Amino acid sequence: MNPATAQAQVMVDELVRDGVRHVVLSPGSRNAALAFALQRAEVAGRVRLHVRVDERSAGYLALGLAVGGTPVAVVCTSGTAAANLHPVVSEARHAGVPLVLLTADRPPELRAAGANQSIDQNRLYTSAVRWFDEIAVAENRPGQNAYWRSQVCRAVHTAAGGGRQSAPVHLNVPFREPLVPDEDGGAEWCESLEGRADGGPWTGFGAAAAASAVAEVRSARGLVLLADRDAAERAAAWARELGWPLLSETGGVVAGENALSTGMWLLALPEFVRQHRPEQVVCVGRPTVFRQVQRLLADSGVEVILVHSDPDGWPAPAHDVSAVADGLDTTAVTPDPEWLDSWRAADHRARTELSAALEREEVDSGPVVAGRLVEELPADSLLVLGSSNPARDVALCGVRRPDVRVHRNRGAAGIDGLVSTAVGVALESSGPNYALLGDLGFLHDSNGLLLGPHERRPDLTIVVYNDDGGGIFSLLEQGRSARSATFERVFGTPHGTDLAALCAAHHVPHELVTGREELASALRYRPGLRVVEVRAPREGLRGVHDRLHEAVSAAVLG
Repeated sequence: MNPATAQAQVMVDELVRDGVRHVVLSPGSRNAALAFALQRAEVAGRVRLHVRVDERSAGYLALGLAVGGTPVAVVCTSGTAAANLHPVVSEARHAGVPLVLLTADRPPELRAAGANQSIDQNRLYTSAVRWFDEIAVAENRPGQNAYWRSQVCRAVHTAAGGGRQSAPVHLNVPFREPLVPDEDGGAEWCESLEGRADGGPWTGFGAAAAASAVAEVRSARGLVLLADRDAAERAAAWARELGWPLLSETGGVVAGENALSTGMWLLALPEFVRQHRPEQVVCVGRPTVFRQVQRLLADSGVEVILVHSDPDGWPAPAHDVSAVADGLDTTAVTPDPEWLDSWRAADHRARTELSAALEREEVDSGPVVAGRLVEELPADSLLVLGSSNPARDVALCGVRRPDVRVHRNRGAAGIDGLVSTAVGVALESSGPNYALLGDLGFLHDSNGLLLGPHERRPDLTIVVYNDDGGGIFSLLEQGRSARSATFERVFGTPHGTDLAALCAAHHVPHELVTGREELASALRYRPGLRVVEVRAPREGLRGVHDRLHEAVSAAVLG
């Protein structure tokens, strides 16, 4: 057995022993030994292997598969293949998703000679990974088995968090030729390549110490702001105990009797916030979407308690967080029913008028589509939201649907890999599964539709809101009329792509929706991967938001 084959066999075996159930592989030459070992492990029923030709799509598929908290491994070849994983590493680091990156590499003597497909992969992802190690080039000598297993075990444990927030880790693995198994099996290895006799990990880790950082809540006038999908139940329980409103960056798509569906609209009304200024805000997770949330957290008169699980850093854009904690002490607070009732009453008025305002809109703009989509989703659906406008539109206009589970890539909040992320999440979900993406986000990862005949196909309906360009910029400063002369070319970025033809090239069913009733029909559950396209003009989008804001303001403030 040659060294590359022995090393790959041991590393894959240890990944499985350490609890890794999914591995995503992008093919290459330098990582061939790992590819052969992974294929054998899948045939033996030990791991689920996913193959993708595009490393960026592969990384985001792994991200989607890993959102439940179990580490997923990503394997690629050397050179720019490894560099293509950098965006997903950044997302995983900020979102707390456990990825184990195994990047094959040339051995040192080939790097020094400027060999083909060689770049400097040492600490390639810099601070975006929690831990990095370069595995020494394999040699047929005693001690290698324990070394390989120990490093793989450490990588998986570190990615899983070890009592902290999950994070990506990076193992760079140089291989010398031969890179494929010997046809005759080769000579025997100099030591046993077996793992622990009990089938478990090479290294056991004791239970992490229980989190002890607890912040005291003292006020009856506060808010719970939910930004972390994994902490929804705790946030709802705290809101109930404190008698506080529960506001979420996903709007009404959150459970709990104290949850408001129009919280982001209410925070966007300065007069209402002045009249209902909280004394304390408990922010659960990392808020990233709305400027009105950032303004609230930056208010020097509001004490901010951040519930966050990563001791390496926490989000505090205004640098005004009074405490970072793992939990809350709510015993000192006696709930004030009038405080909660005032927010609930405002929420009811805002929701009633918002629904009416959406019905009055003649064009199926993004807010209209998002509101109708959330309303029409089957019970107990999973909804993956694209970055930019889709996440905002659902938070602003979605009706209350506590039965709908939501996933968003809100770590680095880019539009990279959204199709692949949705596929990965759907493969691990019992469904029904849906995604709402903008056209640019969809096109940015159209390679996510590239599924070979041997790959699992998810039950996933991808709804693409196609306004032929960057609609989000219409709502930002650069979208103001004074800058209209330069807007369309450098921000609007129209593309004119035929999405039906693109889907046909990938053998993915496509349906064009032209009306609200057709959307309801298209959203009925059907198995398999398909795309539902909703077209609308970008012109007038700022006006839509202005009208909705005016309607909510009039309903709440009178």
